[in-house]
Amino acid sequence: MTKYTKELIFEQIEGIPEDYLEELLEFIAFLRFRKEKRETHLASQATLAKDWLDPQEDQAWQNL
Repeated sequence: MTKYTKELIFEQIEGIPEDYLEELLEFIAFLRFRKEKRETHLASQATLAKDWLDPQEDQAWQNL
Protein backbone atom coordinates (compact mmCIF):
# COMPACT_ATOMS: atom_id res chain seq x y z
CA MET A 1 0.00 0.00 0.00
CA THR A 2 1.38 3.37 -0.91
CA LYS A 3 1.46 6.36 1.34
CA TYR A 4 -1.02 7.98 -1.01
CA THR A 5 -3.50 5.13 -0.49
CA LYS A 6 -3.23 5.46 3.28
CA GLU A 7 -3.79 9.20 3.04
CA LEU A 8 -6.93 8.63 0.98
CA ILE A 9 -8.21 6.13 3.56
CA PHE A 10 -7.57 8.60 6.39
CA GLU A 11 -9.38 11.34 4.46
CA GLN A 12 -12.38 9.07 3.96
CA ILE A 13 -12.42 8.13 7.64
CA GLU A 14 -12.55 11.81 8.59
CA GLY A 15 -15.79 12.16 6.65
CA ILE A 16 -17.54 9.09 8.05
CA PRO A 17 -20.37 9.74 10.50
CA GLU A 18 -19.52 8.75 14.06
CA ASP A 19 -22.10 5.97 14.16
CA TYR A 20 -20.36 4.16 11.26
CA LEU A 21 -16.92 4.13 12.88
CA GLU A 22 -17.62 1.05 15.00
CA GLU A 23 -18.77 -0.84 11.91
CA LEU A 24 -15.64 0.26 10.07
CA LEU A 25 -13.50 -0.97 12.94
CA GLU A 26 -15.24 -4.36 12.86
CA PHE A 27 -14.63 -4.58 9.10
CA ILE A 28 -10.93 -3.84 9.57
CA ALA A 29 -10.74 -6.58 12.22
CA PHE A 30 -12.48 -8.97 9.80
CA LEU A 31 -9.97 -8.20 7.04
CA ARG A 32 -7.05 -8.83 9.39
CA PHE A 33 -8.59 -12.10 10.61
CA ARG A 34 -9.20 -13.26 7.03
CA LYS A 35 -5.58 -12.52 6.10
CA GLU A 36 -4.21 -14.35 9.15
CA LYS A 37 -6.49 -17.33 8.52
CA ARG A 38 -5.34 -17.54 4.90
CA GLU A 39 -1.67 -17.36 5.91
CA THR A 40 -2.16 -20.04 8.56
CA HIS A 41 -3.95 -22.27 6.08
CA LEU A 42 -1.17 -21.97 3.52
CA ALA A 43 1.52 -22.63 6.12
CA SER A 44 -0.22 -25.71 7.51
CA GLN A 45 -0.96 -27.11 4.07
CA ALA A 46 2.72 -27.79 3.34
CA THR A 47 3.22 -29.42 6.73
CA LEU A 48 0.13 -31.60 6.51
CA ALA A 49 0.87 -32.62 2.92
CA LYS A 50 3.71 -34.79 4.21
CA ASP A 51 1.16 -36.94 6.04
CA TRP A 52 -1.48 -36.76 3.34
CA LEU A 53 0.90 -38.06 0.69
CA ASP A 54 2.04 -41.00 2.79
CA PRO A 55 1.13 -44.47 1.39
CA GLN A 56 0.02 -45.59 4.87
CA GLU A 57 -2.45 -42.72 4.92
CA ASP A 58 -3.90 -43.83 1.58
CA GLN A 59 -4.25 -47.36 2.90
CA ALA A 60 -5.99 -46.19 6.07
CA TRP A 61 -8.63 -44.28 4.08
CA GLN A 62 -9.20 -46.66 1.17
CA ASN A 63 -12.26 -48.37 2.69
CA LEU A 64 -14.20 -45.19 3.40
